[in-house]
Amino acid sequence: MKKTLSEDLRLKLEALPTEPGVYIMKKGDEQIIYIGKAKNLRNRVRSYFQEGSGDGRRQFKALVRNIADLDYIVTSTEQEALILEATQIKAHKPRYNILLKDDKKYPYIRITNEAFPRVYATRDIVRDGSRYLGPYSNVRAMHTTLDMLRKVFPVRSCDFKLPSDKVRLCLEYHIKRCEGPCEKLVDEAEYKKTIDSAVRFIRGQNSEVIKELQKQMADAAADMRYEKAARFRDQLKALESMRARQKVVFDDNIDRDVLGLTRSDDEACCSVLEIREGRLLGKKHHFLGGVMESSDEEILSAFTRQFYLQNDFVPTEIHLPIQPDDADEIADWLSQKAEGRVTLATPQRGAKAQMLEMAEKNAAQMLSERQHKREMNRDKVPQSVYALQRDLNLTTLPRRIEGIDISNIQGTHSVGSLVCFIDGKAKRSQYRFFKIKDLERPDDYASIHQVVHRRFRGLRERGEAFPDLLLIDGGKGQLSSAVEALRELGIENQPVLGIAKRFEEIFLPGESKPVILPKTSASLRLLQVLRDEAHRFALKNHREQRAKSTLTSALDDIPGIGPKKRNALLVAFGSVKRIAETPVEEIAAIPGFGPQQAADLIAHLTAKTPQPTGEEGTEQSKTTAMQPEDSTGNSKNKKPNQAENNAQEQNDES
Repeated sequence: MKKTLSEDLRLKLEALPTEPGVYIMKKGDEQIIYIGKAKNLRNRVRSYFQEGSGDGRRQFKALVRNIADLDYIVTSTEQEALILEATQIKAHKPRYNILLKDDKKYPYIRITNEAFPRVYATRDIVRDGSRYLGPYSNVRAMHTTLDMLRKVFPVRSCDFKLPSDKVRLCLEYHIKRCEGPCEKLVDEAEYKKTIDSAVRFIRGQNSEVIKELQKQMADAAADMRYEKAARFRDQLKALESMRARQKVVFDDNIDRDVLGLTRSDDEACCSVLEIREGRLLGKKHHFLGGVMESSDEEILSAFTRQFYLQNDFVPTEIHLPIQPDDADEIADWLSQKAEGRVTLATPQRGAKAQMLEMAEKNAAQMLSERQHKREMNRDKVPQSVYALQRDLNLTTLPRRIEGIDISNIQGTHSVGSLVCFIDGKAKRSQYRFFKIKDLERPDDYASIHQVVHRRFRGLRERGEAFPDLLLIDGGKGQLSSAVEALRELGIENQPVLGIAKRFEEIFLPGESKPVILPKTSASLRLLQVLRDEAHRFALKNHREQRAKSTLTSALDDIPGIGPKKRNALLVAFGSVKRIAETPVEEIAAIPGFGPQQAADLIAHLTAKTPQPTGEEGTEQSKTTAMQPEDSTGNSKNKKPNQAENNAQEQNDES
């Protein structure tokens, strides 16, 4: 990809070092738009501006077009670059990076930096030496944990500055939920032991807490401090009761996080199942934006770094559905953070693989709920419709989309189909089909021109609104024919596009190069569904027209056989071939027929009925072809539904 560089930018590129570090891309207004890490800053950053660079992603091209300046920070190791990149992304939230969403809205549990610390929920982070656990995406579960903590551990809940001579004992002390630090009934060292046990309780490391409480209870009983021993006993009972309600998923006592990933369009969700000492403690989930053109490996790498950057606890094992490219660097960084070996693994079978599947299902459910809530807030318009407006830069939200396709075989019985989607869903009562007129040979371009012209002329004459978007099944040629038909009608601002099936290229009027949307985008999936539905409906009507022509030509040429008698014969015998093989007496028994007319009919059919070929099929198959078809194109012996009747009745927008 070639880009004209300013003199300052060119000099910076030439002066780049070969050490590892972090590079910061900026727009002309000094706004940071991308932050990345590199083993070799010179090679990595210069690659953005080399001709032919990139992998064809639109996001990469847009990023390079907007780069006006850059900065970089040299680090001693790749691991330092890894951490620094995550820190800078969290601080600046650049447009083209994968970002954790809503992290500022999620609460934390704060352990204050005081002589007698407090433990409470907060959404504000104050850099005063306090410890923070979280963030917690499940707020209810967090408050449940805090409620249980206050029942088990006598941690003060007041907000007085201690020690103080002006504070006296309160009700919390008398109901055994505080040890009275306000009147120095407990010293700082003993109180901080309680706080440390409370922190381990929050993290799910209950085995250590239980052992300590058992020892403290035994020591208190040995010293005949029975009231204190009873308090430890009650704490132990509460802990054991809580552990009994937690699901045991593994027999070992290893702390694990199991990460599940799901994605849709430009958004992803990562779910984290927290397994502590073999028990499922709970789950967290986070949403990520800007992921449409990123691989699963890139998403997991970004999430893992940003998630554990803001968590002070790192488990011994982290299970991922797929290994990121920088898994080794992430593992080394997390090992240093945890002060012990941390392993990133991808289980393939057994209970661990089942937990990964559970995490992915949770992530899919959370993302589905989020999108459903968003659609409810947007008048039930699905995300795919908004994605289509975004990806194609449409001025109007494409709530009504019409799709056109042509179907014929060697130019015979050519029909055009028109399907309609409203708010991303098929509106079958609005389907139409058009018999192509006055064409001596198959011509997709002329057929598209005719259908578009007739459709929009009819809409204008009836005073009906034009669709928000018109989709043509085909490439540049078909799109040009549609645009020409609109131009002949004086319609200039109608949004229209063509979609070519082979490479799923999207062609827009006036654009020489096609638009390639990512395969994961909701907008592309919506266009594909609409295109395939237009093709199905065109093929269905083409088959019906061809079958009707074949059947009526065999019976309508016979003197004395009108529509009523023809239908009676087909209902009774099913096909022309079977009629020809039926004895005269059976035909004569049908109301309206006599022996002579039945004999004349058999003689006529025996002389003129052709033998079925492999290409055309039997007369029975032709009769079946007249029946309505389901969404897969298979025939069904049932009456057409009202939507199809509407489409048949209004098939010719002359």
